This record gives sequence, C-alpha cells and structure tokens, in this order.
Amino acid sequence: MAKIMIVVGHPVPDTFCEALGEAYRRGAESGGHEVHLFVLAKMNFDAILREGYRREQPLEPDLAHARDVLRASARLVFIFPLWLGDMPAILKGFLERVLQADLLAVRGGEGDWKILKGKSARIIMTMGMPGWFYRLWFGAYALKLLRRNILH
Repeated sequence: MAKIMIVVGHPVPDTFCEALGEAYRRGAESGGHEVHLFVLAKMNFDAILREGYRREQPLEPDLAHARDVLRASARLVFIFPLWLGDMPAILKGFLERVLQADLLAVRGGEGDWKILKGKSARIIMTMGMPGWFYRLWFGAYALKLLRRNILH
C-alpha cells in the first residue's frame, strides 16, 4: 500500500483542519496505507527562513523527520484554512524549510525538485465562503500557488 504524508497547516491546535487530518488518517489506515500526520501547530520548528536562500538552515528534529517522511511518501495531503486569500504563514514556512536544500541545489545548478517527483497530492482547504466566490474573487490563488509553483 501507499505511504501518505498529511500536513495540517493551521497554527492553532485542535481545529476543524486537524479533525479533517485525523479523519483522513483513519480512513487511509483502514484502507491499509501507512500514514504520517504532521500537525504544524504541535511541532517545534522555526517557520522563518533566517538566511533566505543564501545558505542552508539546519533542520530541527521535527522538520528533519518531516523531510524524511516527505521523501518516502507517495501521496501528500495538505489541509489548511484560507486566510487573507492564501495559506497560513506556518504552512508556507514549513514548505520553505523542508524544501530549502532542494531549492539551493536548483539555484546552484546541481539539482532539481526530485523530492517531489512522482508524488501525487491532495489539497483540502477550508474557507468561510462558497468555492465559486473564492475562484471568482481570489482567482483560487492559494490552490494555484501550491499546484503550479510548489508541487508541479
């Protein structure tokens, strides 16, 4: 069966997003999949890329574990609320931190986004508006950002 990584990108613990992550985990495990759930609000890491892309920032143990699971997973699931038309800063920081080494390799001409190659992803975004209004008014920006700029 598949290895699945679920990332709940909400900065507050015990939210609806976390409940969705737990429900997804239970469903996938009942189907025989190996699942790892990462609730960012309960992890210990600095979400800020302190040196930008000048040099690699060492990963905290929680992020090092998440990166290892990311490498081994075939499917990624991101669950987060829509805030100000985008994902919460903690999720963006998480992605910047776990992908930093690969981005530095690309910038140096030595690599590509191999860590994401061959993986499928599901995005579950909660919002306080109808989906049609989000697509019309916000242009589905957060979805486009994840799909086109990060996952693709």
